[in-house]
Amino acid sequence: MKKSHSGFFYLAFCALSILHSSTSMAQGDLMIYPKRIVFEGAKRSQEINLANSGKDTARYMLSVVQIRMKEDGSFEQIAEPDPGQSFADKYFRIFPRNVVLGPNEAQTVKIQLTNTGELQAGEYRSHLYIRAEAEKTPLGEKEHPIDSTTISVKLVAVFGISIPVIIRSGENTAEISLSDISFQQPKDTLPSVKFTFNRSGNMSVYGDIAVDYISPEGKTTRVGLARGLAVYTPTTKRFFNLALNQVAGVDYHKGSLHLSYSYDATKNEKLVEEKISLR
Repeated sequence: MKKSHSGFFYLAFCALSILHSSTSMAQGDLMIYPKRIVFEGAKRSQEINLANSGKDTARYMLSVVQIRMKEDGSFEQIAEPDPGQSFADKYFRIFPRNVVLGPNEAQTVKIQLTNTGELQAGEYRSHLYIRAEAEKTPLGEKEHPIDSTTISVKLVAVFGISIPVIIRSGENTAEISLSDISFQQPKDTLPSVKFTFNRSGNMSVYGDIAVDYISPEGKTTRVGLARGLAVYTPTTKRFFNLALNQVAGVDYHKGSLHLSYSYDATKNEKLVEEKISLR
């Protein structure tokens, strides 16, 4: 896989991550782009980019985990699929699975489909888990001898991050709706809007949720935005509470809120939209 030591490559990667923040993610000193992989149609291979933004050399181990999404949007690791869930790990391979990156170094990892002739119609999902292990000794430095007459403890933070790998086969029958929408503003707290995603069909949904305030005079102001919200199969509901911004000229005691869920909040590709009146 391609590996870069140049500052130009790293700066370009950072710029790409900033410009496309909805499709990239960072944790610790690791930057990953994109933050989800979806195979559909004729796609047979894709790449993810890993970049080490830290000051130390780090080793990244790549493996596959299986995850259940709960109705509150949290995840838990599982060993067997739930009814209506299919794992994807039998149908793709990853290489390399072990990556060592020095400071400001980046590398691509390839994900390639296999055994696609065995796929039935529907969606298959597993998660690529990337775990960082700090190198014991920075490259180019020698290890110092250990004093066996003393006891020393060194704590090293180890973190991991996962991204979904989704394989879709056949017709997509997924549908999404919003229900139980309510405006919330308990005393001395930020306003928010609570609602429920309702998913049906054979595949997951993924997109951005935007909330616009519409004044009694018809003026529209963006007051809330959350990117990259998914409802994965087989989960049919996801509860969400989105904090709203306090914006000059916005009076949450009158007017209305317009909610829209779309593939991309910057484009007019709405999956569903709803409106509630404020009292």
